[in-house]
Amino acid sequence: MHLFALIAVTMCAFAANSVLARAGVFTYGMEPLLFAGVRLASGAGMLALLVSLRGGWGRVDASRGITACMLLLYLVPFSIAYLTLPSGVGALILFGVVQITMFGGSYLSGTQPSLRQWGGMAVAMAGLGWLLWPTESMTLDAVGVVFMVVSGFGWGVFSMRGRGSKDPLGDMALSFVICAPVALVLILIGSGWSLGGLVCALVSGAVMSGLGYALWYRVLPQVAATTSAVAQLSVPVIAIIAGAIFLNESITLSVVVASAVVLGGIAVSVRKRG
Repeated sequence: MHLFALIAVTMCAFAANSVLARAGVFTYGMEPLLFAGVRLASGAGMLALLVSLRGGWGRVDASRGITACMLLLYLVPFSIAYLTLPSGVGALILFGVVQITMFGGSYLSGTQPSLRQWGGMAVAMAGLGWLLWPTESMTLDAVGVVFMVVSGFGWGVFSMRGRGSKDPLGDMALSFVICAPVALVLILIGSGWSLGGLVCALVSGAVMSGLGYALWYRVLPQVAATTSAVAQLSVPVIAIIAGAIFLNESITLSVVVASAVVLGGIAVSVRKRG
């Protein structure tokens, strides 16, 4: 039960990033680059504190620089996308693209997926297509979708580069710290300061990203890889519900059905034969 509770808390933290980003840039009118900069800086500060208290930092090299670039590729477009996308829908697009990216990366690295895995990914992609297809009830902003797809690709590559890390928390902290100068630039050129937006960005960076990632990396060694993958299926669902509760976002039948198709396909793909 203790492990289940820790997993539940981390999934809520991941979902909260979508809700907080949407609230910060849309509800409170904070400029997305400013939001991204504050989130990045506060996340770097929290992770640096945790690693310093633990003791020991890794070595900075070109490979870590590339990983940090992937973090930026996730984080900045993520904030821009939420200017137009609802929090839950954005989380679903992000999560779907992340899983598809990691699936494709595994294939390119030489791992041959089974027929069941190919089928699951095909179903997930069909669900994303359904979600993105314009309807009378909902038409998603194309620019927002593109930014979220880029963000998902960035996070997917970032996750793949971190797979097998001997010190995932230290590597995560170092990636954030390397990006700190970029965070400062984003803060300097950003606009639209507001108390609500600032609080959302700080909480998203320091608590939901910094502490959330630290907790997740504490939990990961205790669960199977497929368990962690399936657990993350809850993130878009939590974000959709939280968006409806806290941001008054509507939940349409199309979103519900498309979510079920996407998450079901991914679940089939990542689940081991029982």
